[in-house]
Amino acid sequence: MAAKNFKYVILGGGVSAGYAAREFAKQGLKPGELAVISKEAVAPYERPALSKAYLFPESPARLPGFHVCVGSGGERLLPEWYKEKGIELILSTEIVKVDLAGKTLVSGTGESFKYQTLVIATGSTVIRLTDFGVKGAEAKNIFYLREIDDADKLNEAIKSKKNGKAVIVGGGYIGLELGAALRINNLDVKMVYPEPWCMPRLFTSDIAAFYEGYYANKGIKIIKGTVAVGFTANSDGEVKEVHLKDGTVLEADIVVVGVGGRPLTTLFKGQVEEEKGGIKTDAFFKTSVPDVYAVGDVATFPLKLYNEIRRVEHVDHARKSAEQAVKAIKASEEGKTIEEYDYLPFFYSRSFDLSWQFYGDNVGETVLFGDNNPTSQKAKFGTYWIKDGKVVGAFLEGGSPEENQSIAKVAKVQPPVASLDQLAKEGLSFASKI
Repeated sequence: MAAKNFKYVILGGGVSAGYAAREFAKQGLKPGELAVISKEAVAPYERPALSKAYLFPESPARLPGFHVCVGSGGERLLPEWYKEKGIELILSTEIVKVDLAGKTLVSGTGESFKYQTLVIATGSTVIRLTDFGVKGAEAKNIFYLREIDDADKLNEAIKSKKNGKAVIVGGGYIGLELGAALRINNLDVKMVYPEPWCMPRLFTSDIAAFYEGYYANKGIKIIKGTVAVGFTANSDGEVKEVHLKDGTVLEADIVVVGVGGRPLTTLFKGQVEEEKGGIKTDAFFKTSVPDVYAVGDVATFPLKLYNEIRRVEHVDHARKSAEQAVKAIKASEEGKTIEEYDYLPFFYSRSFDLSWQFYGDNVGETVLFGDNNPTSQKAKFGTYWIKDGKVVGAFLEGGSPEENQSIAKVAKVQPPVASLDQLAKEGLSFASKI
């Protein structure tokens, strides 16, 4: 079978792939120069929709509604868009072998693809309980959420187990967003996680106390400080019980597991330099191998603001790193240079009628401001992180677009702080003065 040849190949079909394709089209492409190869059966889409609006009982999000690049207010890239731009969209194709030196990719069906420049946008995969040999973890109706197929299966289960019992394993992004989605669907929801509070990688105990209280008021029971160690199934092979390490047994019709992800770098092992679990890149997302770039979840890159190397798993960075890499590819072809990637870490989430944003770094001392009472009609509160006498991070729940912009500015500018007490008193007004 003859190899297909392309000038550029984007490997992966997630958010980064879609934004990279758009940037290539913007920079100028000849028909047939670019291919996007994805194991998914659909064109790139905005992944965050899956844990939010996709599972809503009323007016759920559905494709083609959330193809990239609608998540950042851009044009929606339908499959026809790729055709119009002369981009080959190669779907339902899993690459199983990569030869970076030979610039060749091989699919599971034996097809070969050759490229001149490769953009690795393989993203992450979920960590499964079966990876740790958890007893009974292969039972039916134990779900993970990464791709649209996963969301479809979970959606079917929600419909078939009306008013049933759901157990969420994990207290991070997926746990909190899906806990809310399942509760909105009128399931009896329990959340289990080993940490002392939810979202421990980002939240302080004060921030977490608000969300845990809010979720409890919505009827979600939270069980902290323990983990799922086994599952039992009924005669149909469907999960019916979750066994916790502390001896508790929870009834369950549906289990959703959100215990983290890992970057998909296996195909490139030994061929490219790695660091901090990802593929090491420079400020233009170039790897240690000529003509190979890595973007999104798989890239470990220089975070200029903090003068350190980091890997960031978030949709905002997935979009921006993809655009940066393509601009760099095109600039190098023309013998030009572009600005180094200067990223301000940004995370956000929406659940129930809540919406928070965080910018910067969550290190140092913290100052809580505003109303974080979970029973308030319209709670609005935030936290600043202070290190070496400067604000380095800011979090806000319930902010307006202007207020969210002001906390972003604070995190970027890193203004000095004379007194933590004064900062707590000023609260949001401190940010709006910057």
